[in-house]
Amino acid sequence: MPADPRVVHLDSAQLRVLAHPLRARLLGALRVYGPATSTGLAQRLGTNSGATSYHLRRLAQVGLVAEDEGRGTQRERWWRAAHDITSWVETEFLDDPDDRAAADWLVGHYSRVRSRWVENWLGDRDRWSREWREAADSSDFGLQLSPRQLSALNAELHEVIDRYRGAGVAAGGDVQRVMVLLDTFPSPEPRV
Repeated sequence: MPADPRVVHLDSAQLRVLAHPLRARLLGALRVYGPATSTGLAQRLGTNSGATSYHLRRLAQVGLVAEDEGRGTQRERWWRAAHDITSWVETEFLDDPDDRAAADWLVGHYSRVRSRWVENWLGDRDRWSREWREAADSSDFGLQLSPRQLSALNAELHEVIDRYRGAGVAAGGDVQRVMVLLDTFPSPEPRV
């Protein structure tokens, strides 16, 4: 990811278009693996190129993907993610039932994706070097915070992550894509 990533803050139309299983996967694949054709994406995701092409055009209509002008031919269109980070605030979509349903679907989808990432790491960690295994972490912290403090904590954690964007390129050596999963929310357990 670039040191100065492109961020899109989802509006209602973008939220509704993205709240679809194949579209969310297409955007994710373009962000992780880079530009691709609908045929290449269909092969990667195990779907057909006709459906892939249709859903890429829907994502393009709301500015989430764009045609990669420097690649391809008249018969072969290449697509790229129009941004590096998708941002949205669930409470911005509470007033419209369709927006709320789309937001609920996206929250569930991203939760399932994050769970798969963790499960994949746990299943594959024996294949990684000792150095990578020691560097990885799985922690949880129970804190007593107000909503204002929780917002401040999240802002500070985002600032820390922002400082590390692009740092791996400068470090050289054994650099890998690293997933930082941050979930902060009130505990479902009773208050103490």
